Amino acid sequence: MAKEGKYTVEKITYLKQWTDHLFSFKITRDSAYKFIPGQFARLGVKKEDDTIVWRPYSIVSADYDEELEFYSIVVPDGEFTQKLKDLKCGDDIYIDKTNYGLLTTDRFENGKDLWFLSTGTGLAPFISIMYDFSIWEQYDKVILVHGVREENELTYQEEINSFFTHEYYGELVKDKLQYIKVVSRETTGDLNGRITTLIENGELEKFANTPITIESSRIMICGNPQMVDDTRKILAARGLTISKRANPGNMAVENLW
Repeated sequence: MAKEGKYTVEKITYLKQWTDHLFSFKITRDSAYKFIPGQFARLGVKKEDDTIVWRPYSIVSADYDEELEFYSIVVPDGEFTQKLKDLKCGDDIYIDKTNYGLLTTDRFENGKDLWFLSTGTGLAPFISIMYDFSIWEQYDKVILVHGVREENELTYQEEINSFFTHEYYGELVKDKLQYIKVVSRETTGDLNGRITTLIENGELEKFANTPITIESSRIMICGNPQMVDDTRKILAARGLTISKRANPGNMAVENLW
């Protein structure tokens, strides 16, 4: 693809509309582009005046995929998504050559249970991480929690469930992966309410049959800013800490809003 210094010019190859405000898309991938599962990319779209608007997007794809997939919400009057939603297959999109983000499992040491706590499009990086073979060797349990307002926003269900029967992942995940669907505004899903409330009242751990502990739990959080901040504070009150390079802890967070 065309290269312009700090970014490459790629093509949109696939579009999927989940709801009127949620969609996924794939783009071509330059052979030199590298990322660690859980990281995000900076994508750009060109405006009418030829300036490029940039926004961060978590990557859904496995790190070995030939294309890059992203999951997006349409922001009303949003400068970026209003332009992005009108793009079609074959149109240009720009991607920064640098990868970004600290929502990666290499931040953790030890641990037996890996929790993915997500709301909305915050699900994206966790699908990418699930394609990392090393987590299935490292952890006894991988618990994916996806919180949404309405049932039709429970996207990627088919792909998540396909791990159980996947030719390469099936045997690895069958006794380890737990997928918990949380719906806050309807009485569908596995649990109802907000993830934060379900942690505070103990329902999430009870449903997962897995306690959140300092010793065993490694927790990754991605979603809307309020959820990320509130969840971090609730877990911090229980003694869990943000993991840093020099001081490994229990939590890693990402907030792209």
